[in-house]
Amino acid sequence: MSRFKLTIEYDGAPFSGWQRQNDQPSVQEVIEDAVSALNQQETRVFGAGRTDAGVHALAQVAHVDLNKGLPADRVRDALNHHLRTDAVAVLNAQAVHDDFDARFDAIERTYIYRLIDRRPPLTLDRGKIWRLPRKLDADAMHDGAQTLIGKYDFTTFRDTMCQAKTPLRTMKEIRVSRVGAEIHLFFCARSYLHRQVRSITGSLVEIGIGKWTKADLRNALLACDRAACGPVAPAEGLYLNSVSYPDDQG
Repeated sequence: MSRFKLTIEYDGAPFSGWQRQNDQPSVQEVIEDAVSALNQQETRVFGAGRTDAGVHALAQVAHVDLNKGLPADRVRDALNHHLRTDAVAVLNAQAVHDDFDARFDAIERTYIYRLIDRRPPLTLDRGKIWRLPRKLDADAMHDGAQTLIGKYDFTTFRDTMCQAKTPLRTMKEIRVSRVGAEIHLFFCARSYLHRQVRSITGSLVEIGIGKWTKADLRNALLACDRAACGPVAPAEGLYLNSVSYPDDQG
């Protein structure tokens, strides 16, 4: 038995999210189908974390056990052959030690949220960016975001259906910057609450349009009340950007 670490890219639009579900298409399901075809038996795939319906991934990480002693490049190419009709690609397969766990060994996860503040509708990037038809103050959004850095009770920015045992999370970094015509929000933390990034993004947009101030955002955080959250940003602009491990070991 050989364990492999998979780095996976996907378009979240066709899927109900990462996690396998009984009656909806999921990323986990199509990858498990591909692995099972390669392994010639039903095989589970374990991801570094869940993404919601419509959320994309630039570099999701998962681990899987294969009963064949194949080179890593062969594993990658064989899985991509089976995934060729799906909006999913295995970017890399790496042989790892038997106790590597994609979820529990992860020490940092980063997300990127893509915004664009233009009036014309999107064509090429439709479904990939949140378009707002008014100008945003990215600098004010960045300044406001710094009030969320650190360890806090993030109940305000936690979905009511969140199953986490505690609302305490530590945000290591949030950056807001213009990248060409777009505005990118970069988030870094060990772990997140359900819809935390989208909830924070929507509240930062309230600052960007001048409806909220930095103090308003801080007060919303300290309220520890979901009702104090701004509008939740849609899934289409959110990307799981990376998952990191100690010393890049896998």
